[in-house]
Amino acid sequence: MPEIFRYDIESMASNQVNKLVFVTRSPIHGQGLFAAEAVAAGQLIGVYEGPEVAEDDTYVLWIQGDGADDWTGYDGKNEMRFMNHSDAPNAEMDGLNCYALCAIEPGTEITIDYGW
Repeated sequence: MPEIFRYDIESMASNQVNKLVFVTRSPIHGQGLFAAEAVAAGQLIGVYEGPEVAEDDTYVLWIQGDGADDWTGYDGKNEMRFMNHSDAPNAEMDGLNCYALCAIEPGTEITIDYGW
């Protein structure tokens, strides 16, 4: 079972719009996205927001369209851009929407499988 990282959310100041999450230092890589409160399995965690782009960059999320070669990039501009990769993720993307794959406790890092 993968190690679960938790932070003391009582000491985290948040000025983010999405009160379900906060961003702080991640033991996985750089900054990470963490649950600020309990998240139920299947619950919408947030929506990845940003303009469509044609070139890859640090916070670009690629969404597959109808065809195998039909991909659209979105350059993340909100806190959802800080989701890190895990081979055993606790969340998944459905288009630009991020949903919990399991119950996520407060202070736990929210991860997705980048599909590498």
